[in-house]
Amino acid sequence: AKRKNNTMTHGIRVFSEIGKLNKVLLHRPSSELEALTPATLERLLFDDIPYLRVAQLEHDYFAQVLQENDVEVIYYVDEIAKTAEEKNQRRLLAEEFIRLSQINSPAMREAIAAYLQSLSSRQMAEKLIAGIRYDEVADFLSGPLMDVVNLEYPFVTDPMPNLYFTRDPGACVGTGISIHRMHTFVRQREALLFRHIFLYNPDFSTDSIKIWTDLGDAYSVEGGDILVIDRNIVAIGLSQRTTAAGMENFARKLLQNSDFKKVLVFDIPKLRAFMHLDTVFTMVDYDKFTVHPEIEGPLSLYEMTLDKNGELHINALKDKLDKLLALEMRLPAVQLIHCGGGDLMAAQREQWNDGANTLCIAPGRVITYERNYVTNELLVRNGLDVITIPSSELSRGRGGPRCMSCPINRKDIT
Repeated sequence: AKRKNNTMTHGIRVFSEIGKLNKVLLHRPSSELEALTPATLERLLFDDIPYLRVAQLEHDYFAQVLQENDVEVIYYVDEIAKTAEEKNQRRLLAEEFIRLSQINSPAMREAIAAYLQSLSSRQMAEKLIAGIRYDEVADFLSGPLMDVVNLEYPFVTDPMPNLYFTRDPGACVGTGISIHRMHTFVRQREALLFRHIFLYNPDFSTDSIKIWTDLGDAYSVEGGDILVIDRNIVAIGLSQRTTAAGMENFARKLLQNSDFKKVLVFDIPKLRAFMHLDTVFTMVDYDKFTVHPEIEGPLSLYEMTLDKNGELHINALKDKLDKLLALEMRLPAVQLIHCGGGDLMAAQREQWNDGANTLCIAPGRVITYERNYVTNELLVRNGLDVITIPSSELSRGRGGPRCMSCPINRKDIT
């Protein structure tokens, strides 16, 4: 996809899920996907092996759709390469990356550091994501390679095949960022890359940047569980990958240091099929949401606010989801559009392929996977402007268009 609008300079500003999307961070899948084999799927958190060439074509189409809708698209590799141009930041990134990779051998740690410093900034960015193989650092080892090699696994640092789901490692909320301690250790380094982009890349780093959570926090939060409803409300999923303590830590810092007034907690089933809140619930217009019907029964909602002493107060909410949302958002009514319509099998099938995981790029305009045709037709019948993208390979990673995008700037809505 050709890149447009490279001269746009949108800062961090996200006060809704539906405001016109101005700038977004993506990662085009690359050779890290080719590290996936039947033996490594569980280790690298995949259910299947995407065909890389087709996955790249599908992702390029996604980026092109965004650019055709006047969205500035930036990429992880480009932004990390800019960060690594500065000598001290390059060294710091390598040191932190090696530490998070849990390399036990001092000789191997030194070899990896030397190998990374031998690369150009862009090559280093690509290699951090693709994974470093034992044979690539052999010439930098002071001792025999066989002393530290795992013959059953060719990588000394794991690849990051999940990085094309850029929503998870970090999120822009209001005018600040949330850098996430990921639930699974294999994804922690993704958050490290996000951290270096926003804290050390000259295009983003400022002395006044606000940080709601950070990589060193003790409890996990992931970006697929964070939805910015409006200027007053942020929703968060208590899910398989965001813990209660992590959620409270996020809410406390956000509410104490911003103008947001409350955090709504969606307690969803702790299942891989419902991995994050945005796999079962997304906002698509001022008063419309997609929802997977199987979460409505077991769903519990809570409201987190600050009491008069500035401490976190949690209150259970008792009513149907649509009525609670209308009350919290001060709307006459809210419409819930059910993934798969009234067909339970269609709902289950399309939710597995992220039928409810819509990316709203302007009020009422959404990007979805074309394979979820039942849900897409329902969205159109309910007045949404639906742009579909191919997804035969991208969907094998169990994430949709919202998962694949990290909004940096949206136009404010009234």
